[in-house]
Parts: sequence; C-alpha cells; structure tokens
Amino acid sequence: MFSLIGHISSFLYNLLTALLKWIFSLFSQNPEFLDSARFKDSVEYFFTDTIVIFLMIIAITFVVSIIRSFFPPERTRKLLGEQGKARGFIGNVVAAVLGIATPFCSCSAVPVFIGFIGAGVPLGTTFSFLIASPMINEVAVTMLWALFGWKIALLYMATGLTVAIIAGAIIGKLKMEKYLEDDVFSIKIGDVEIVKPSWKQRITDAWSYALDLVKKIWPYIIVGLVIGAAIHGWAPGDWLAKYAGRSNPFAVPIAVLIGIPLYSNAAGTLPIVSELTKLGVPMGTALSFMMAVTALSLPEMIILRKVLKPRLLAVFIGIMAVTIVFIGYFFNIILV
Repeated sequence: MFSLIGHISSFLYNLLTALLKWIFSLFSQNPEFLDSARFKDSVEYFFTDTIVIFLMIIAITFVVSIIRSFFPPERTRKLLGEQGKARGFIGNVVAAVLGIATPFCSCSAVPVFIGFIGAGVPLGTTFSFLIASPMINEVAVTMLWALFGWKIALLYMATGLTVAIIAGAIIGKLKMEKYLEDDVFSIKIGDVEIVKPSWKQRITDAWSYALDLVKKIWPYIIVGLVIGAAIHGWAPGDWLAKYAGRSNPFAVPIAVLIGIPLYSNAAGTLPIVSELTKLGVPMGTALSFMMAVTALSLPEMIILRKVLKPRLLAVFIGIMAVTIVFIGYFFNIILV
C-alpha cells in the first residue's frame, strides 16, 4: 500500500516539475530550485501525506459515523442532562466522551453549548463537552495516528479528555451560572422524537458525512500540508531547536500564546506540528500549540463572550491555558 503511494507521489512530483519547467520556459527562465533535493523532498512529502491522510480520514470517519448514528443530538442532550444532574463529576466524564463523538469545530460547538445550557444541562458538564468536541475528534485522532503512530494518538486522546473533564469539573464547582448572559436562559429546547434509522440508512449517511467532512476541511489540510512541506524542506532546524527546544523552559507557554490568536482545526495544524517535531521541537510543545489553536482560539472566545460574562470567560481561559501548558510539559517529560 505505502509502496504504491510512494510511486504515485513520485509520478505527481515529476508531473508537477515538468509543468513548472514548461511554464518558466515561456518566460525564458530555468529556476535551479526545481532540480534541488530540498524541492523534491518537500513535494513528495506533500503528495504522500496528502494521500495517506485523506484515505485514513475517509475510512475512520465512516466507521465513527456509524457509531455516532446511535447517539443523535437529542439523545446526547438528554443523556448529558440526566448524568450531569444525577452524578456530578460523572457528568463531566460523559460529556467529554460524547464530545469526542461530535463533529464540531471550536466555533460551531458554541451554539450547541448554548442549546445545552438552555435545555438545563449543568454549566460544568456543558463546558466539558465544549472543550472536548473541537480538541478531540476522529480527524485529530486519525491524523495523529497517520503522522505519529497509535501510541501518540491514544496518549493525546487521554490527555485531551483529562483537560476537558478537569476544566469542566472546576468550572462546575465554582458555581458560576450567574456569570452567564441573561439571554442564554431564554433559549429553551423542547423534546424531539428520536428516530431509529435502518442499517442501510446508517451506512448511506456515514458515507455521505465522510465525503461532506472532506469537502469542508480539505482547505485546512492542504494549507497545513503546504506549510508542513515548506518547513520540511526549508525551515532552519537549528534555530527552531535552539529557541523552541527542550533547552528553553518557556517554550510551552510561548507556544500556547502564539496559538491563541490563530484559528484552525486539527486538520490544519497537525502537519505543521509533525514537521516542527522533526526539526527538534518537543512533542509536548508542538501539541500545546495545537491545543491552543483548536480549543482556545480568539474567534471562539469572541463568540463565547456573547454568552459568557467577562469573569466566567476569564476563568475559562485561565483554566484552559494552565491545563494545556501542564499537558505540554507532561508530554515533554514522558516522551524524551
């Protein structure tokens, strides 16, 4: 399989190089970089990872979508409400696990968050869902698996769940419902009948969702892979290793601060994370950057400000920043 992908990547590289040389020849130009080893390595890296990542996303998303069909939003909301009210901390665990099975980015998860609050789901439970949904999903886990192997993917999932559970539990214990904007409580969601689809419908819907997901996220993946390919072939590895390596004790919080103003998802940031680690940036530092982008981005904070008063928003940002930094250092220690 990988041998075939390698042959396809080499063919596409030769095709692209021939096309670029023909275009430059029209202007009587013959750039030397087209024949360089760095250019060849970067382009083949781009094509290989693009094929592998898209195939894995389609396959795993299809399987996850079948599983998700047993947990429609109405059932999720009901389960969150029941578990959160009856079992406290267990509600945070359930919410974080259900967040993994939902296809929301950070900004699209916010309207769902508002709906849960309006439906009476406890605040801390809802925050666990809000954090887990964009940070841990089938795309993130699939790409981590493809780029770093299953051990890193499972470790990331476990630590991401820990962040979502602990942060939600802390916010729940602080009893900060009074710092929600008043309009949130005016949103009421009635009960909706849960329809049980047939297996044929589940398979059809899963395939349709997998293709639709690829259509939505492919620009992020392509941009991330292009940046990753550029870093792969041209980035100054010595400089990155010096200022973002293990010798800099402040690298993790700096990575978080850099990630907060940005907006992307796991699909767009993981190819960049992959190349940074190859150039000497520790795994924890690189992943803390990705966590900040996906779960603590500035666009998400702007949307959350419409439903959270400044004090609750500040508490949320503070808890998330501290836990993400802690996870970054934790990864750096155990993955030496």
